[in-house]
Amino acid sequence: MKAPMKTDLTEDVPAPGWLNIVLEARAGLEFGAGLATALPLLASAPRGDGHPVLVFPGMAASDLSTAPLRHWLHALGYAAHGWQQGSNFGPRADVMAASLAHIRALRQRHGRKLSLIGQSLGGIYARELAKQAGDDVRLVITLGTPFTGGAHSTNAWRLFEVLNGTGHLAPEARAGVRQAPPVPTTSVYSRSDGVVAWQCSVQAAGAHTENIEVECSHTGMAVHPLVLNVIADRLAQPEGAWQPFQRRGLRRLAYRDPQRAAA
Repeated sequence: MKAPMKTDLTEDVPAPGWLNIVLEARAGLEFGAGLATALPLLASAPRGDGHPVLVFPGMAASDLSTAPLRHWLHALGYAAHGWQQGSNFGPRADVMAASLAHIRALRQRHGRKLSLIGQSLGGIYARELAKQAGDDVRLVITLGTPFTGGAHSTNAWRLFEVLNGTGHLAPEARAGVRQAPPVPTTSVYSRSDGVVAWQCSVQAAGAHTENIEVECSHTGMAVHPLVLNVIADRLAQPEGAWQPFQRRGLRRLAYRDPQRAAA
């Protein structure tokens, strides 16, 4: 019998193997699928209420990489914004401070709490900033974000080392990152992720935390139709009335049970 999946991961897990790395080639197809289904998804997705959404890019990426997602959010009726900090080279004190100021400025400009979406490493920013600006943040959605696990549990640690002089966050920083923000937080992950060990994106169960599994690549996650559907569903919830994602009907076929035993 397989052991149940651990949701409070503290030990190191290996980075994804070669099969998953090769499967990252799906990203181009996923981008095409996102374009092909954009109009049908827009027709069926719940409309936005106009509240601001701030999107953080992945490692070494900039706002250009999140443009398709932000265009989708604009079309749904949200005030979508890029992080405006250039390329994401990892958590830095000055960038964190500028991002916090950006959140507060957007809150003042729109008069509404923000939703934060972070792709991969960008999700670390989203989670940590939500801890600092909880009164200004409505909810957090992360896409393939490694907020737990070990220093070498991703295939991007060498790039992180080049950019930051070390291949991992300090132990005390890693311990803090594991803790979920004080607002509703959704982690979207894929067990066939070729960059991040999927276990690193599974957060402990809580009253305002959830994990949603999709079948897609790491790099194509922000444009995958199933992920776009999740984002639309999560953002459309009334403020203060958050409920977990429901895997009912046909959704059971598209979104597998995240509590099932590890493969």
